[in-house]
Amino acid sequence: MRKIEKPKIGLLGLMTDGYEPNFPGITARQENYARELASLFSGVADVDFPGAGLNRASIEQKVRTFNERQYDGILIVLLTYSHAVYLQHALQDNRLPIALAVIQPDYAVKSEYVELDLTVNQGIHGAQDNANMIVRSGFPCQFFAGERHDPRLVGFVEDFARAAMTYRALRGMKVGVLSRMCGMGDILVDDMAFYKNIGVEICNDTVGSVYSRMQGLTKAQIDAQIEKDRALFTIDPKLGYESHAEAVKLYLGFKQWLTDKGFDAFTAQFDIFGDDKRFRQLPLYAASQLMADGFGYAAEGDFVCAAMVAAAHRLGDGGGNFTEMYMMDFEQNAICFCHAGEGNWATHRKDVKPRLIDRYLGEGGLENPPTLMFTPEVGRSTLTSLAPMSGDRFRLVVATGDVLPKNDLVGCEMPYIFWRPDSGMTNCVENWLRAGGTHHEVISLGDVSSRWKMLCDLWGAEFVRA
Repeated sequence: MRKIEKPKIGLLGLMTDGYEPNFPGITARQENYARELASLFSGVADVDFPGAGLNRASIEQKVRTFNERQYDGILIVLLTYSHAVYLQHALQDNRLPIALAVIQPDYAVKSEYVELDLTVNQGIHGAQDNANMIVRSGFPCQFFAGERHDPRLVGFVEDFARAAMTYRALRGMKVGVLSRMCGMGDILVDDMAFYKNIGVEICNDTVGSVYSRMQGLTKAQIDAQIEKDRALFTIDPKLGYESHAEAVKLYLGFKQWLTDKGFDAFTAQFDIFGDDKRFRQLPLYAASQLMADGFGYAAEGDFVCAAMVAAAHRLGDGGGNFTEMYMMDFEQNAICFCHAGEGNWATHRKDVKPRLIDRYLGEGGLENPPTLMFTPEVGRSTLTSLAPMSGDRFRLVVATGDVLPKNDLVGCEMPYIFWRPDSGMTNCVENWLRAGGTHHEVISLGDVSSRWKMLCDLWGAEFVRA
């Protein structure tokens, strides 16, 4: 799996320098409190607290520094009251996602409190002043209010940091596109609108770029990967060396292409491999391995979904899966998901070893494509689709639910998922249709819907639950 770095967040602690003459030492006291917060969040993000923002000049300087260091986002905390106008121009020049957390040092208002105690805990009305300015000015912002030792606070910071990191990553991301399927409507999108709003660059290329890299592979490289497969997977006895080696060549050729071109994701229309006449198999094994390596992927030229799989790798802890809804299972109140044979095997349930099978596939008219068989980890998960609307509008359709333990489809030779949505199977399908959700989807382990919502806010896209 490609290493996903920990998000980097600037902690902007605000207070007014006018308090120091009345309460000597208050600035140092509140800065120590802010450092405690930074330490509290250190498990989910690298947090930089450069001292309190005490006036307009220091606030603007700190925000400018966070931007110059290319952090992923800024978390604003009121250490005492701070005037909103001091933050206004700093945010006008800011390019980073922001969040505001209303928290305070003490849990309760105590009978023995003096004015100093009230002053260091009075951040709420400064937060209201600043939040009003933020909302009126149209700066996208995430908000939290709660007790500083509440686990929800760390969860909020983690969600914000992951969403901010993903937003930044997407704005530097490139997707390689090898043709697109004709006649498929919901993969059609204005490329410039996607680049402007989501940030991802679309790079059209040819299968020759992959084929040429396959030719440079050595037998030693191929055999080394086969040995890895034998350790990781249960190998079908019917899968011969030549077929396995050809699948590995496709995988390593694609991986070299992605690396050389700087692509974080790719999509390919399968018909081109048969039409080209140089390929013996469809790259199903390659797609599954590359998703497990941390690349985004989608079939049929759907670069939007491919980019969302790459986003899911960063948003979640278990990586994203490319998939699509196949049929409704009324007995289990669940939806069965699968595709031609691609899936992120790194998400497999840990009590069942993935299998690598010799698999007949009539589609494409090529040789049997070795296929990785698995079902994902059982439990909470999030289903997502970024749907293009009219003009340059996008709508993020999201549903949460549970991956079920069912994995007994002995005649199915594609990775599959049985998934029960929280809203109910038929309600989810109806709401998906009503919202215009696409037929290619991303499913992520865990409930990461709040992170998708934050990312959606940063895009300025509509968010719909199915």
